[in-house]
Amino acid sequence: MATAEEFDAMARAMALAVDPVNQRGPNPRVGCVLINASGDVVGEGSHRGAGSPHAEVAALEIAGESARGATAVVTLEPCRHTGRTGPCVEALIEAGVRRVVFAQTDPNPEAAHGAVELADAGVEVEGGVLADYAAAINVEWAQAVTQQRPFVTLKVAATLDGRVAAADGSSQWITGPEARHYVHQMRSEADAVLVGTGTVLVDDPELTDRRPEANYQPRPVVLGHREVPADSRLAQNPRTLRLRTHDISEALSDLFDHGIRHILVEGGPTVATAFISCGYVDRLVWFVAPKLLGGGQAAVADVGIGTIDAALGWATRDVSRLGDDICLVLSPLPRAAESVPTTERGQ
Repeated sequence: MATAEEFDAMARAMALAVDPVNQRGPNPRVGCVLINASGDVVGEGSHRGAGSPHAEVAALEIAGESARGATAVVTLEPCRHTGRTGPCVEALIEAGVRRVVFAQTDPNPEAAHGAVELADAGVEVEGGVLADYAAAINVEWAQAVTQQRPFVTLKVAATLDGRVAAADGSSQWITGPEARHYVHQMRSEADAVLVGTGTVLVDDPELTDRRPEANYQPRPVVLGHREVPADSRLAQNPRTLRLRTHDISEALSDLFDHGIRHILVEGGPTVATAFISCGYVDRLVWFVAPKLLGGGQAAVADVGIGTIDAALGWATRDVSRLGDDICLVLSPLPRAAESVPTTERGQ
């Protein structure tokens, strides 16, 4: 049973895990705190991004010899995988850590079961301490490594009558400054931001977090076969990833191979419809502006549904007001077999 000192250390480890200095990418956000027999902190650390020391190793480096006989409190089960860095399990054993307390079990099949190796080496292990709170830190990453594709957040901003552009094609700005500020925050929480070539041709976006406090920028991704102007902002950004395909499954596979675990899709109706039709939207963030157009471009095109009984259902996870706009955060409900496009069945 975890002690009060270990619970306090776990709360501190979670705060370390969500520190904004920790970069997004293929690895989870993890925090670690080392405490001695008296409950005093002798080392702490967090994982700053791919290629950097894992949280446990960072904490061990600070603790030095004080790690011997200490308890390591970690937000995620220590890994046993050798990648760009060595296994945390081995580092903890070599340092002489007596006990390991972790929150979330590692869902990554390549790195999981570190607790078993620790126990086999004689280390006392306790898991599941504040597990639900820790799991919330890496929701997108955990689903991505489980499904072997990026977690997809789709963002849509539309009028009351579901329009994203007027009849003349104008679309800036449907929502107000508060909603647009929130979108920049959403970008800061994703590994990459995706749009289609059409959006690049019409809007010439940057896809950056332009808040004054921004300290991280997601990778821009352009989906589609059409060429984009050489002088466009995204063409001039060396980090821009081009996916020359219309196959969403193929695109997500490529993104996963590039280390992207959470993609924010900001494309127009064509891209939004493609992701929805394929059933690859894990979170839908829909901004509703108190405006009516009565015509213009619809937010979503035909997704092959012919009857109300086959309508795609969404569970409402959150509703908030941003200025005059409403923000709905939704997750998909199970789909009826007949509503899934034939090309996607069985995948």
